[in-house]
Parts: sequence; structure tokens; C-alpha cells
Amino acid sequence: MAKKSIIAREAKRQRLVAKYAKLRKELKEAGDYEALDKLPRNASPVRLHNRCKLTGRPKGYMRKFGINRVTFRKMANEGKIPGVTKASW
Repeated sequence: MAKKSIIAREAKRQRLVAKYAKLRKELKEAGDYEALDKLPRNASPVRLHNRCKLTGRPKGYMRKFGINRVTFRKMANEGKIPGVTKASW
């Protein structure tokens, strides 16, 4: 489990990106890079990092499910993810 402070920091970045998304788009279309430079750094979507929704783990993230590989395997074995079965051939 990731530290609560790191999870909170990432959530704060997501809120900032959402808040400034429209303004960033308008400034980029206008070519006003000086005004873009004055926006908060964390308002840039590039600074976001995908994290597991359940544990906050940053590595091994699976986009399709929104969780990391460890949590995915555990939940799949318990049958908590619909449509996912263990491979056998």
C-alpha cells in the first residue's frame, strides 16, 4: 500500500489538471506560451501518474482495469473480476 500522502498528492494533481484543462486548451490554441508558463506546474496532465485505485501502487498498472498486477491476480483468483478466468490449455 502506498503512503497516504503520495495518494493524496496524486489526487490533488488530478483536481488541478481538471480545473485548468479548459484554460490550458485555450492558451495552447492561441499560442500564448507565456501565459501557459504562469499556470501551476501540477496543472499539466503530463505530471499525472497512473496508480492502482485500491492500493495506490504506481508500478504494474493495468489501464483496462485501473488496478495493479498484484491486486488484479488476487481478485481474479477470488473470482471478483467478471469475465476473467485462469488460462488453461
